[in-house]
Amino acid sequence: MSRKRHITHPRESEGDVIEHLAELRHHSELIQEIKDTADKLAADGATRGDLKILSRALRELRYAFKVFTPYRRNRKVTVFGSARTKPEDAEWKQAEHFGKRIAEEGWMVVTGAGGGIMEAAHAGSGREMAMGLNILLPFEQEANPVINGDEKLVNLKYFFTRKLLFVKEVHAVVSCPGGFGTQDEAFETLTLVQTGKRDLMPMVFLDKPGGTYWSGWLEYIKAELLEKGMISPSDLSLFKVTDDVEEAVDEVLDFYSVYNSMRFVRDRLVLRLHREPTDQLMERLNDEFQDVVESGRIEKAEMHKIEADDEHLCELPRIAFAFNRRAVGRLREMVDVLNRELGGD
Repeated sequence: MSRKRHITHPRESEGDVIEHLAELRHHSELIQEIKDTADKLAADGATRGDLKILSRALRELRYAFKVFTPYRRNRKVTVFGSARTKPEDAEWKQAEHFGKRIAEEGWMVVTGAGGGIMEAAHAGSGREMAMGLNILLPFEQEANPVINGDEKLVNLKYFFTRKLLFVKEVHAVVSCPGGFGTQDEAFETLTLVQTGKRDLMPMVFLDKPGGTYWSGWLEYIKAELLEKGMISPSDLSLFKVTDDVEEAVDEVLDFYSVYNSMRFVRDRLVLRLHREPTDQLMERLNDEFQDVVESGRIEKAEMHKIEADDEHLCELPRIAFAFNRRAVGRLREMVDVLNRELGGD
């Protein structure tokens, strides 16, 4: 029986084995690079303090990746916001409502695992759909009762490892009102997306009903950044400000209605889609968004062999082009056009 399969599909079987061996070899090379770096630290005479930071950061990230790996296929949203918000506050109720609604849509909710907005979002999503990245502080914070003791909770010493995970492991970010930490997280996420250090994703700034926290922030952005030429008009397309939970949920879900994901394949940016664009739409994209293209045209594309590691994406239609890597706001506007024109449901 096995011999017959081998005779019938010799190339496929042999190719699978070769590809698997190549992947293992690549992994072993990366692991060896980590070991070589550790050896160089010894040769450099690195201080004990430097070694402790590197050791702890590597251990934290290794464990966090282990926790997140089983959920990589699950859509996840990070919710930022104040740890000081109380259950009777309108902001708490808004975050809880959002957590409940997005979990009903099959999304997991990632927070800093503390109290306030973080606990509210987890209370809405429920323990099963919650993941937590708790920061170990001398005064705040113990993990909230929803996520405390759960296998999906990671405790971290460093803010920089925590912030990396907040953005790396999710597909959307929703920021509720908060203090310095929330502002820091919101601006860093915007910076990472605007500069192309993080793939496109929906970013929502969610206020309480009738609130002015984020609308006032937006006025500052327009007056002090946009009008003075520190950002481009299209950068405002990278995020949405709202005080309506359903509008926030729609912003997250609609972004992935046609668009699935992106990946650079050599010098070309590939957008994977759930529906194939018509020839007429392709012409429109080339007419309206030539400014995002370094050279050539936006074209329909086949899956490249180096994308084969994403097996669940193999059958998706694709478009590809030489992205100039600067006009990220305009790229987001192009994705919005694809979602509107091909959504239709």
